[in-house]
Amino acid sequence: MTTTDAAGTTASDPAPPPAGRRDAEATKGAIVRAARHLLARHAHGDITLKAVAERAGVSAPLILKYFGNKDALFSRVMSFDADAEDFLDAPVADLGRHMVRHLLTGQAERGADPILRIVFAPLHGEQGDILRANFRAQVAQRLSERLPGPDAGLRAELAVGMLLGLGVMYGIARGPHLRAAEIAEITDRYAPAVQAFLTPR
Repeated sequence: MTTTDAAGTTASDPAPPPAGRRDAEATKGAIVRAARHLLARHAHGDITLKAVAERAGVSAPLILKYFGNKDALFSRVMSFDADAEDFLDAPVADLGRHMVRHLLTGQAERGADPILRIVFAPLHGEQGDILRANFRAQVAQRLSERLPGPDAGLRAELAVGMLLGLGVMYGIARGPHLRAAEIAEITDRYAPAVQAFLTPR
């Protein structure tokens, strides 16, 4: 589509990315998801590029092409930065409800929520320390920076702790009563308790 600005010059809408670029991004996404899946079930040192490639449906050399090496791939996998944006993407007044719904929907629809990767940090030795540091900075601290009032850091960690507990019970322990309940019902019951930490007294 061509448009004309106030000066009378014309400009075209940006062209969509070439198909090759879209395919490359989709492949990178599949590789990252495969690595996350394996990282949630195996120690970092036991995961091979071959295993990641098989799960992603690609070749191991393709992983090297896109990420360079295993450490570079897992450095990206161990970051919570992009996931935290979605997790915290709501006004503070509605953030408790948003985070509960986000976590449960991820578990119900995709079988995982990226935030819950922190639960498996003890599996990963020194890499687990990286996972913990990233989680504290990119999730808990980022949340605390959004909260008004006193003790924002403590309130953020208490809220995140509540969410992790819910995620473990729903997605890892797979509590039958939780799994049988509608996400909307769980959210209605649980979100006010999370929100109580986010809203200053």
